[in-house]
Formats: sequence, structure tokens, C-alpha cells
Amino acid sequence: MHIKARGRLLDLSTPKVMGILNVTPDSFSDGGTHNRYHDALDHVAKMVQEGATIIDIGGESTRPGAAEVSVSEELDRVVPVVEAIAKRFDVWISVDTSKAQVMDEAAKAGMHIINDIRSLHEDGSLAVAAKLGLPVCIMHMQGQPRTMQDAPDYVDVVKEVKEYLDREIERCVKAGIDKQQIILDPGFGFGKNLSHNYQLLAHLDQFHDFGLPLLAGMSRKSMIGQLLNVPPQERLAGSLACATIAAMQGAQIIRVHDVKETVQAMQVVQMTLSEKEKLAYE
Repeated sequence: MHIKARGRLLDLSTPKVMGILNVTPDSFSDGGTHNRYHDALDHVAKMVQEGATIIDIGGESTRPGAAEVSVSEELDRVVPVVEAIAKRFDVWISVDTSKAQVMDEAAKAGMHIINDIRSLHEDGSLAVAAKLGLPVCIMHMQGQPRTMQDAPDYVDVVKEVKEYLDREIERCVKAGIDKQQIILDPGFGFGKNLSHNYQLLAHLDQFHDFGLPLLAGMSRKSMIGQLLNVPPQERLAGSLACATIAAMQGAQIIRVHDVKETVQAMQVVQMTLSEKEKLAYE
């Protein structure tokens, strides 16, 4: 399995680590830490050196209760960083945005992947994504970031998230997006309570029914903090456990804050899966 962008192929036969770069003042875990241009590039250099295959740049916080930012502000935060990363580093660049204009300008600057928590439902975003032809990650979310954690409710969360993604895949394909360029994200922490999140994690392998790459993003989230009663900066152990469980179930892209430790965990996962596969053929 692979995705393609700008004449390059990204092999997803082994789990890849996506390092998070929030160029925002208000993200839940590292807001304000990397929103200065040179600080951001220093952090990218560190994540690339530690083994990140993809850098995911976010210019608008999507934490519960987060306020929206204007198109111009998001462009100012994101595009110069994309340009600089594209020039200086041999790494795949993902941009976490829902705005069509940001997608368009980021693509001109060197972006490889569109990562949209709103699954291309904002004005013009579906058409722009289809025009660009880049890989696109679509995610399940119940509600919107400001209200999504008020009272999330499901009869069967795994079934309902799968049904949502099925509809969104069909919508994307009808708009002209190549199905094999779609990445799926079940949306851990986006309109889910503690039980919902762990039900999704426990049954993540069911999402392989679509035959598309899976992205799992649980790093430092409240599903870890609530369970362990620790603040974001003390959630490394829980984040690694979640990443390992996801990768053992075949998630191809693991989105994280702590790149070095996750890359090491993925090496252990890959060795284990390789040995398991060997035995299956003996």
C-alpha cells in the first residue's frame, strides 16, 4: 500500500510516524511552543532527525472549545513554514486545515498531504482537493470542535464511524478524488467519550475493510489523561501504548508529539509483525 504526491511514493507497508507541528498559540498540548518561525523549523529538524516520515502542520487549534481563525491568519501561520520545510528537509509535508484557500496555497508551497478534520465539508474544499490530486485524510467527528465533547452519543461507535467514513469515501470519489489517495482517521477524541475512544482502538482492525491507509492520532489526548489522571506533558507512556496497539492492528500512520520514542516503538512493532508473518508462511 502506498500514497503518491509530487512524483514521490510513500510506502506504507510499515508504520510511519507523523510528527505534529502546531504553529498556533492555543493548541491543547504544545500551543505557543512552536509558533515562532525559527522555533518551528528547529522543531522540524529535531523531528526529522528522530525519524519522522511526515510533518503535520496545524495553523488552527482543534482542541475542544477552540475558536476559529481567519483564512488570512491561518495562511500567515502555515504557508511560510511549508515553504521553508519543503526547501530544507526531505520529508513529507501534511497540512491540517479545513480551508480551501489554505489547501491551495499550501500545495503551491510544497504540501504533500491534506489532513482535514472536517472531511472536506467547508466551502470549496472538496473541489480544491479534487483539483490538487494530493492524498487527503478524512476524519470522523461528531459535531464541531467548539461543541464536540458536550455530550457525544452513539449506539455502536465502531459501526457508526465506519458508516460515516464509507459515505465520505463515496462523496470524495464522486467529486473526482482518487480512492487510493484517501487516508482514513476514526477521529480519536473528536466527539467521543472515554469508552468510545477505547472501543475504536480495540476494534481498529475493522477499518481495514475499506482497503485504505489508516491514520491514528491519540498522542497526549484526553483519552489518556482521563484514564491515567495526568496532564498532557506526562502522557508519553499512555501515548506509546496507544500507538503500539494501533500499529499492531495495522495502522499505517501514527500521528504524535514524541517522535523519537514512537519511532523506537514502531521498530519493535515492525519486528514483531515481521516475525509473525514469517511463522504464518512456515
